[in-house]
Amino acid sequence: MKKITIILLAVLLFAGISCKQQTAQQTTQQQPVVAVSENDIEVYYFHMTTRCVTCRAVEAEARKNIEMLYPEQFNSGKITFTALNIDEESGKFVGDQFGISGQTLLIVKGDKKFNITSEGFMYAEGKPEKFQSVIRQKIDSLLVE
Repeated sequence: MKKITIILLAVLLFAGISCKQQTAQQTTQQQPVVAVSENDIEVYYFHMTTRCVTCRAVEAEARKNIEMLYPEQFNSGKITFTALNIDEESGKFVGDQFGISGQTLLIVKGDKKFNITSEGFMYAEGKPEKFQSVIRQKIDSLLVE
């Protein structure tokens, strides 16, 4: 019994260390903050250092959908996607500008902002096609302007 307890503790310790190392690697690969003109659309995903599976899915699905739905605008920089860690100084600075204090998915064009965080957490994993539809609807409404 004592041997099983030691093995379980070792496995939990190893899992905790590997998750922490993975998080550290991901935060160093952040994109720089880009200044957006009034005519461009910026999608921001604000997150914390410690992230669950759903948090990661929201970011991955949002990025994938934007790149897939709007390849020309994405490649030209008219639509950009930036993930920011609000536990880090640069992410906190941008988050403060938008009044963000937790995981948030924002679509911004000029003074118009759509917060689609709830939809992201509801649909990114279980109904990605519904999440894609929400993203398309919000961005299309901004492209028409």
